[in-house]
Amino acid sequence: MCGIVGIVANSSVNQAIYDALTVLQHRGQDAAGMMTCQDGRFFLRKSNGLVRDVFRTRHMQRLHGNIGIGHVRYPTAGSSSEAESQPFYVNSPYGIALAHNGNLTNSKDLAEELFNTDLRHINTTSDSEVLLNVFAHELGKQGLQLTPEDIFDAVRRVHRRCNGGYAAIAMISGLGLVAFRDPMGIRPAVFGKRETDQGTEYMVASESVALDVLGFELVRDIAPGEAVYISKQGEIFTQQCADKPSPRPCIFEHVYLARPDSIMDGIHIHKSRMRMGQKLAEKIQRDRPDHGIDVVIPIPDTSRTSALELAHHLGVTFREGFIKNRYIGRTFIMPGQTERKKSVRQKLNAIDLEFEGRNVLLVDDSIVRGTTCKQIIQMARDAGAKNVYFASAAPAVRFPNVYGIDMPSAEELIAHGRTDDEVGQKIGADWLIYQDLDDLIECGKEGNPEIEGFDCSVFNGEYVTGDIDQAYLDRIDAERNDDAKQDSNPKVDVVIDMHNDSTDD
Repeated sequence: MCGIVGIVANSSVNQAIYDALTVLQHRGQDAAGMMTCQDGRFFLRKSNGLVRDVFRTRHMQRLHGNIGIGHVRYPTAGSSSEAESQPFYVNSPYGIALAHNGNLTNSKDLAEELFNTDLRHINTTSDSEVLLNVFAHELGKQGLQLTPEDIFDAVRRVHRRCNGGYAAIAMISGLGLVAFRDPMGIRPAVFGKRETDQGTEYMVASESVALDVLGFELVRDIAPGEAVYISKQGEIFTQQCADKPSPRPCIFEHVYLARPDSIMDGIHIHKSRMRMGQKLAEKIQRDRPDHGIDVVIPIPDTSRTSALELAHHLGVTFREGFIKNRYIGRTFIMPGQTERKKSVRQKLNAIDLEFEGRNVLLVDDSIVRGTTCKQIIQMARDAGAKNVYFASAAPAVRFPNVYGIDMPSAEELIAHGRTDDEVGQKIGADWLIYQDLDDLIECGKEGNPEIEGFDCSVFNGEYVTGDIDQAYLDRIDAERNDDAKQDSNPKVDVVIDMHNDSTDD
């Protein structure tokens, strides 16, 4: 999971991209980067860290141009090296930079093709660099003078070569921006516009909230398989580039990844999470009519919407029982299990009077590894709760994700190979209830009935691209589990800041 943004404007875009990246910071806290273009020359700053730490005034002053792209990253491939922060850049052809969200499931084969057949060198283990080189190679077939149709033909061939889930924004020197989304639309992307005295400006981003904050009007989602080309003069062209687009957006975006004030594929995330709470309340009423719940308490922040709606439909008091330290990052996307364990007590503190002597239902958006909720349940008991029940607004996460979410190792998922009761015992709850998958899907479809289905692979093990076998899952398990992450983060001394007259970072 990463956040991407691209802007074609009538004035300098560095501050606008910075602001957009801060709004998308929840999608990645490991690294940030920005590249702008002026007079055919690229300007780049990227490094590990939060947006506010990566970009200082001296860096912003060097990011010239009215066109630019930005990226916030958290790693899915096990490496947090600064060398793999984005955007990536290639000189040939034309000069192309790219920022990418997602994961190519055939990146290993593509890297070999690029070296042996396309004669292109890949310098990192990042599939984003692979995607950039595939796009660059296909674009190079179109000749020196590119038309919109040339660009769309190149994207069409990218779709034919690349498997997996991906949303990408590329910047072509002297031409403009190109954004495209995989044929199933697994990873999200939207575009919008705003009118200024100098003319229309355009913006592409992972989530609509980034457009809102900068005063852009949401036009629509980029359709699965579609490409959008925005010239440096502010002209916009769109075309469907997939041979057989089949919309299957990631439903885990609705559960956890997206901000509640975003709209994805025509679905209001806030409303979707409200429906999750209602469905969960209905299941509790069916399965545990004598639940005896005194108070419903959310685990901040993502579950708050679902928990409030759940409490309303149960007719039970809703209370805020945990205070969150706003200066600790999202636990789920921290790169290692040791960091996750360490951060929970620093992140949350219980208000004892909301727990003491009560039967408490804790509500979270999902249960992944189980480490966090186990510690939180113990915190509730330490605060005096009589009984602690636990509800997950999502079904049990039993299978690894291969489309760009950091839950690759099945053995690290607490629900993998366990029943719901066994998970409840493992995390220390008096009882545990999960959302039903059919109900979760209905929560999304109600927001946009035109969507035929979702990628639900983490819940049902059905990989919508159809190219995933056990050998692939075994390989990424070995490459991406927490032990591998601890061993695969080499320190680098170079922080990339192109066209920098100073040696500091």
